[in-house]
Amino acid sequence: MRLLHWNIQWCRGLDGAVDPARIARTARELCDPDVLCFQEVAVNFPALEGSRGEDQAALLAGEFPGYAAAFGWGVDVPDGARGRRRFGNLILSRLEVRQVHRHLLPWPADSGVPSMQRAAVEAVIAAPAGLVRVATTHLEYYSARQRAAQVERLRELHAEACAHADALPSERYESGPFEPFARPVSAILTGDFNLPPEDALHARLLEPFAAQGVPRLLDAWQQAHAAEPHAPTFCVHERDYADTPYCCDYVFVTEDLAPRLRAVRVDGATRASDHQPVIVELQD
Repeated sequence: MRLLHWNIQWCRGLDGAVDPARIARTARELCDPDVLCFQEVAVNFPALEGSRGEDQAALLAGEFPGYAAAFGWGVDVPDGARGRRRFGNLILSRLEVRQVHRHLLPWPADSGVPSMQRAAVEAVIAAPAGLVRVATTHLEYYSARQRAAQVERLRELHAEACAHADALPSERYESGPFEPFARPVSAILTGDFNLPPEDALHARLLEPFAAQGVPRLLDAWQQAHAAEPHAPTFCVHERDYADTPYCCDYVFVTEDLAPRLRAVRVDGATRASDHQPVIVELQD
């Protein structure tokens, strides 16, 4: 299974052009992904630089015929006659998607700091080796307080999902909203976490869980590259936000999936976004 994770900056490249087709073309050229996890997907946001207010979730889904699409937004605000404006995360999968869960993340007030509602979207995917939960998110950039609360919620969501794996009801419902579906403990968590590898919140994401049956999350790059520093994913080609390129985009996998990692790499060449894509391959 090949997975590509990428903060696509509302499809805006470093040349200033907003081009969903270029994002899709670049992704296919990089690895012919089975699963794509995108952040900063905009719908009806003409105020974003270079955008005409296009429905990027629909356009990106249209670039991958045969893929199931799961869009989860944190920002959902009115725009008069134009309808709703939405900003969030998108999963595309050519593997069967069993369930989709959309999670709003904590947003504690932090006076004087710009911020927005953040979300995580999760899809239960029928991978060749079995069911796996794939989630993607984008944590707050400006507020350390909000970012910390969001990390804690992601850990809670993982533990909650693992508890559901052993909690299918004894009575079977054949249809309707109570119909049970398996939710596996195996998981892949991707996202722009807006924190460098040395941040304490990165270590927090890797900590063991107190509850039985909840596997740890492991940093896929560290598992594949041992002591090698993370390849930078942000400010690689421009220095608008930092003087030195650094990594803030990660793929975490549960302990049971770590032995199946075949490759983890960052494409440092593309300029189709202000972030670099992360590509992960797992054995069947």
